[in-house]
Amino acid sequence: MAADKLVRSTCGICQIGCGILAHVDKGRVIRIEGDPQSPLNKGALCPKGLASLEYLYHPDRLRRPLKRLGERGEGKWLPVSWDEALDTVAVELAKARDKHGAESVVFIRGSFKGGFQGEYLARFANVFGSPNITGMAHLCFVPRTNASRITYGFYAIPDFDYPPTGIVVWGKNLPETLHHVHRRVVRAVERGAKLMIIDPRKMEGAYRADLWLKPRPGSDLALALGMLNVIINQGLYDKDFVEQWTVGFDQLRAHVQDYTPERVANITWVPAEMIEQAARFYAANKPGCIQWGNAIDHGVNSFQTARALCILRAITGNLEIAGGELRWSPPPLLERGSPALHLTEKISPQLRQRRVTTGDKLLPIVFYALPQGIIKAIRYGDPYPVRAAYVQGCNALLSYSNAQEVYQALLDLDFLAVADMFMTPTASLADVVLPVTTYLEFDSIVAPPYSLAVALVQQQVTRVGECRSDYEILRDLARKLGLGEYFWDTEEQGLDYILAPSGITFNQFRKIGVLAGSKQYRTYQSQGFPTSSGKVELYSDQLKQWGFDPLPTYYEPPETPYSDPELAKQYPLIFTNWKSEPYRHSGGRQIASLRSSHPEPIIMIHPETADRLGIKEGDWVYIETKRGRIRQRAYLTTGIDPRVVGVDYAWWFPEKGASDLYGWAESNINILTDDKPPFNPEMGSPNLRGSLCKVYKV
Repeated sequence: MAADKLVRSTCGICQIGCGILAHVDKGRVIRIEGDPQSPLNKGALCPKGLASLEYLYHPDRLRRPLKRLGERGEGKWLPVSWDEALDTVAVELAKARDKHGAESVVFIRGSFKGGFQGEYLARFANVFGSPNITGMAHLCFVPRTNASRITYGFYAIPDFDYPPTGIVVWGKNLPETLHHVHRRVVRAVERGAKLMIIDPRKMEGAYRADLWLKPRPGSDLALALGMLNVIINQGLYDKDFVEQWTVGFDQLRAHVQDYTPERVANITWVPAEMIEQAARFYAANKPGCIQWGNAIDHGVNSFQTARALCILRAITGNLEIAGGELRWSPPPLLERGSPALHLTEKISPQLRQRRVTTGDKLLPIVFYALPQGIIKAIRYGDPYPVRAAYVQGCNALLSYSNAQEVYQALLDLDFLAVADMFMTPTASLADVVLPVTTYLEFDSIVAPPYSLAVALVQQQVTRVGECRSDYEILRDLARKLGLGEYFWDTEEQGLDYILAPSGITFNQFRKIGVLAGSKQYRTYQSQGFPTSSGKVELYSDQLKQWGFDPLPTYYEPPETPYSDPELAKQYPLIFTNWKSEPYRHSGGRQIASLRSSHPEPIIMIHPETADRLGIKEGDWVYIETKRGRIRQRAYLTTGIDPRVVGVDYAWWFPEKGASDLYGWAESNINILTDDKPPFNPEMGSPNLRGSLCKVYKV
């Protein structure tokens, strides 16, 4: 069948911004393919993008608003009109606000998908009057962003296309989660770049790496400090750059003397000679760049690990040079998170200070509430009761730590509304469920932050059922609450507002398709760095004034063989996790093509460990911590340390139905994780990797 229309757009299943071509016939999308003209993916799509039509036309998609019948989690629903559903949500949110204060209502957003959906929810929360909006910022990307800005004033992007002489991929599963950057890395290696991988799991066949380090999960900061020790003590740093463009080098030099390769080897399980080799590799192969990943954000050292990697970039002179780490001028549009977009002024500083996690004393540039603090407030009224929640595209039962506590908290709420594409374990506990469009059903601007500074068009090509976009839902809910003046009549008008700095409308943007920033080389030579000193701040006076470590200092995470040796006697293994290619967090388990490629949750175990435990390939095994246990199927591999296991992430089973909340607790790694302190002091990141566990056959 030939399409009567071809529409250029951008995939929104994840956040990386792949261009697509949608073939549309009589209002129905009949084919999706990669856009060869996209500056990012250049025609390639991952399995998730290729499954776009399975998402769009899946028979289990939510198509009408639903109101709960019976008890929470029973799976009994009454389809209702949008008017009735939104009336119910508006009445319940207003009831909680009027009885307990606006701060008793929390707004929860899920993982970033490249567009502005989360910005609209922040705008709504502010005009509603609640300071309690949360998302995944504390453990996804934002620790690295804030560390970068505090150290040298911008988020640096590797210049893979030059290409670099040396590339370090640190804590990032590029082939499965950032495929178009992976292709750029492979091309750079084919052109002669040297490659070092730092990851606890060796991905067979993914790379031809010159050096592969497998640190103990959670010890990355110690490894970075050990590399700094070698680079500084052996005089491998860029002396001219350090002298002219950094502050605090003498303090840094003294600080890293505590992190000798021998001491760091004991912490990280990476041999001392390999730490020295890694340091020399990075310093010698210049221009060089570090492609870091989400793993860095997952623990008590998240922010300071990112700081240490920023310092590595700086002292080797790899900032703003061809083939190094570049500053980009941004595309001309309203910045995500800007006060004008969020209407930040609608909440007074005094009310903002009533966030449930203000007492955690995070960086003063942090304005979100921590999920673990929201759960505590719901469960125990500390620091005050939270009574209602609006959830936008977040499956908290799978993505929040200490999932059993999350489950109890959701049951404790007076009212819960969830907007999502499918019935999830979290949505099944709601009072009202609102059906949301896929990315093929609404207009947007996608601005991925990872690889090139670009803004890309996303265009509506169809609609399914009565689904609405997140913007349309929030606009109509705002009208029900008397807040309609703060939202544009149409989504396109809002996009015009976001595009205003470019001088074009969204309708014009449809034809242009891409707005690009530009690479900036050595701008510091004329402008300085955008920091208070105008230089790279290796030692941060700002952090010290705020009460944080001015230099990265390693702290041993909780529940490790070193921080809790008694616990290690009962739980002798360390668990970590990573994301697999078919799935975006907890999404996609009902998509046939994706599920067939990865049908069951797997735990990666070294054959020596499995043999000692009497476990064979394919056995179902229990993974247990002091919080609970789950089961997954054993997969044996020599690509992981015998003391470490790799646990599959975000598993639930849509086919199991509502009676058991879709098997939400059976294989869910967040049954194992903790939501109690210590957290990362700057960002509030909980410890999601490197904790003690035991494994045994079912």
